[in-house]
Amino acid sequence: MNKSIPFLLLFLFSISSFETNNGIAYAGSNDMPPPLEEVYTQIGFKTVHEAVIEFEKQFKNDVKLPLKVPSIPFTHIFGRFWKDKEYDINDSLEIEFINEKSPINHYKINIRPLKNKIASKNRGHQTVYTLKDGQKAIYIAERHSNFLVFEKDNWQYILGINKEIANKVTPKALVEIADSID
Repeated sequence: MNKSIPFLLLFLFSISSFETNNGIAYAGSNDMPPPLEEVYTQIGFKTVHEAVIEFEKQFKNDVKLPLKVPSIPFTHIFGRFWKDKEYDINDSLEIEFINEKSPINHYKINIRPLKNKIASKNRGHQTVYTLKDGQKAIYIAERHSNFLVFEKDNWQYILGINKEIANKVTPKALVEIADSID
């Protein structure tokens, strides 16, 4: 048998496959993506209130959330208590603010116990700010996101935004949000 026949058959099959749809994906009218609430629920998100209760119950300690949020529009807010079942060091409370119509409007709060804090040294470009209570906060500018990392009441807080909205949600705005925690 000629060794080039299998290659030729594969080549012809790939050409005929390409020509049948010309690389175009045809979606039927019933092929709507699932609602955002459904997608987030499937990966463990729920209401912020429910997630906070789970988090506080796990650590037997109250957590305070910022009273301010960035001054950009959001359509949804979700919360999730992430329990690290394997190592027991990455437990955290995640709160996500998103805009279904503008995906760049994405703001996230991550809270974890200080005993399991994430080291922020040597990450991205850093600037240190002082919060109104005298605590230091580190603003980290990375490739796709910017973060403000600070400690308060035995918790490490990480406020994160999409880099594309850094001109609207400045470091000063994130410091003001951090200062809104009573």
